[in-house]
Amino acid sequence: MDFKKLKKQIAKGEDKHQFKANVHNPDSLAGEMTAFANSNGGTIFIGVSDDGSMPGLSQKKEELRRLFQSVDLLHGDETPTKAGIDKLDRLRFRDFLKEIYEIDLPEKPDALLKLLQNMNLACENGFLNLAGVLLFSEKPEWIKPAFIVKAVSYPGKAISISEYLDSEDFCGPMKKIFDDTLAFIMRNLKKVQAGQNINTLGVPEIPKIVFEELIVNALIHRDYFISSVIRIFIFEDKIEIISPGHLPNNLTIEKILAGNSNIRNPILASFVAKNLLPYRGLGSGIRRSLEEWPDINFVDDREGCTFKVIIHKNIGQEDPLKKAEQSKNKDLKVHLSTKNEPLNELQNLILNFIRTNPNASYEDLTGALNKGRSTIMRNINKLKDAGWLSRIGSKKKGHWKITT
Repeated sequence: MDFKKLKKQIAKGEDKHQFKANVHNPDSLAGEMTAFANSNGGTIFIGVSDDGSMPGLSQKKEELRRLFQSVDLLHGDETPTKAGIDKLDRLRFRDFLKEIYEIDLPEKPDALLKLLQNMNLACENGFLNLAGVLLFSEKPEWIKPAFIVKAVSYPGKAISISEYLDSEDFCGPMKKIFDDTLAFIMRNLKKVQAGQNINTLGVPEIPKIVFEELIVNALIHRDYFISSVIRIFIFEDKIEIISPGHLPNNLTIEKILAGNSNIRNPILASFVAKNLLPYRGLGSGIRRSLEEWPDINFVDDREGCTFKVIIHKNIGQEDPLKKAEQSKNKDLKVHLSTKNEPLNELQNLILNFIRTNPNASYEDLTGALNKGRSTIMRNINKLKDAGWLSRIGSKKKGHWKITT
């Protein structure tokens, strides 16, 4: 249809046509398409206002990409590259095939290409797609220089132009980027005693699993249509992980905290789930991080097109004077509580079990005492409120301490 005919059709108004000035709302667009499909059909004009004017799409590529992504027709990890199968890291791919599928690496190029295509790692034109490059090529940074991680550790609480403690760029196959990035963060964290012997090395101030989950999340859920790096900033009081691309249209921070997810890069997610990275399930990484370290904030910057995770340090650490004052108050609270509310039989059983099993989980307690989980939790909370019991460390790796 030429432009004159197009204008003539639009001039008829919204009879058998529908006008959409943009595609910011894919649900609305899907509703219009469904309505046409259930009737006599029609035409949807995108970039046309309700009054018939034609401003077009202000950012055509971005609008169309968002549209196709929203209906699961376009993914960054499946886009073609200019890398042939000769760029494959044959040893890395061979080991993967042997470990996961128990098959040998094909010797003939045609057979290798066919296998890569069947595994969604190569395109019909014979070149690797982005997932194939990021996962199994020998030097991904030579093919896609922007898809790396840049990390900097600063001495203060803000970015400094002239001063830093540590800085490094991480490139290579995705597994190597993950390992190197995690090692950088862990070596730039402080060690705390956490109840250990004074001669021990201590433990990281933030559990390692928090960063495992968040780095994997950044690598497989970032927007690979944006040619930009993942940035990691370590400050005195926090760590920031900044990924290119805001949340997809149908996701909000509230939804991801509830465990919802959107598979922006399904090929990467499927291969990472095959033990390439410590991936523990779709939609569970952020929730698992919060279970281990609750003091994490998320910023969905739609204008800047980034998603930022802020992990705050020093959670639960207070100045000595305040801690001493709280300790005095706690002693008073314990005394009053034990005087006015004597422990019941179940609470005594819980304390006796924990004395010999300080690493006991809620499941251990429910099984040993033959009580429901909610009952056990309710009585443990009462013991904690009364000052009899406290939890040292995280939910999974910590232990109980009887405090009076």
